[in-house]
Amino acid sequence: MRPSSVVLFGGTGFIGGHLAARLAEHDLTIVVPTRHEGHATRLLPLPGVDVVAARVGEGAEGDAALRRLVAGRDAVINLVGILHSRRGDPYGPDFRRVHVDLPRRIVDACAREGVPRYLHMSALGADPRGPSMYQRSKADGEAAAHGRPEVAATVFRPSVVFGPDDQFLNMFARLQRHLPVVPLACAGARFQPVYVGDVAEAFVRALLDPHAAGKTYELGGPQAYTLAELVRLAGRWSGHERRVVALPDALARLQARLFELLPGTPLITRDNLDSMRVDNIVRPDTQALTAAALGIKVTALEAVAPQMLAPRDRLDVLGARAGR
Repeated sequence: MRPSSVVLFGGTGFIGGHLAARLAEHDLTIVVPTRHEGHATRLLPLPGVDVVAARVGEGAEGDAALRRLVAGRDAVINLVGILHSRRGDPYGPDFRRVHVDLPRRIVDACAREGVPRYLHMSALGADPRGPSMYQRSKADGEAAAHGRPEVAATVFRPSVVFGPDDQFLNMFARLQRHLPVVPLACAGARFQPVYVGDVAEAFVRALLDPHAAGKTYELGGPQAYTLAELVRLAGRWSGHERRVVALPDALARLQARLFELLPGTPLITRDNLDSMRVDNIVRPDTQALTAAALGIKVTALEAVAPQMLAPRDRLDVLGARAGR
């Protein structure tokens, strides 16, 4: 049966906004829970989108809130994820709460309320024995997604996702606007950037295809790049290309430790470095399903990013011409 009503957790985020827009094109009712309704203003004009204030924290009250949200729906999509956590073994409490406990609680709520489908955002490199807390927590989150046999789970493992307002290429473009050189940890780490529109399309097609239930899809773009190559491209396309200086491992870890001590969200952590010990690419030898299995021809980085990062106002253009 074609789904008509979906709950979208993480709908106010970067990927969530694009996915909500794609879902709205299919005459679906999309419920987007959020703790801060002000973060969802760009979703309000979309047809069929219902933004609701909700707190689904741990405990009986939070579980009851989850059950109310999913009751009567045809499917639930969970995009919620974080990049940083306090330390712990096998992972810190923040990763446990967001990547493991939340999907387990959502799937339990789905099972109790008779919701048949659950679509789950994981990540390339998810591995219970992976070198980073992030990878290990993502693997356990996948196990939680499949934890109730009466709820058919579909799992997506994207590489780094790029698009307008992403926090990857845009971050490196901003850094090069202000720094004379870029000291870069893990410069040789490999990524296979995937366009946010293709990720959103993969979720939509899997949602509408009952045969996608129970399957896992690895999502990467048509080409792999080293981190250094991506940084240089971000600088070039934004008009502020700087020299990239690869940091030795010991200095990279010291840099990450210093960032961890600073207030606010760290630019990079030691756990991020541990994640980059494993190439973030779709490996042909795993025989994994990819976007092609959903009929999607993935978008090349060069087809979107140059226009996305190009200087937009007169001062930016003048600065780019002057090499600033």
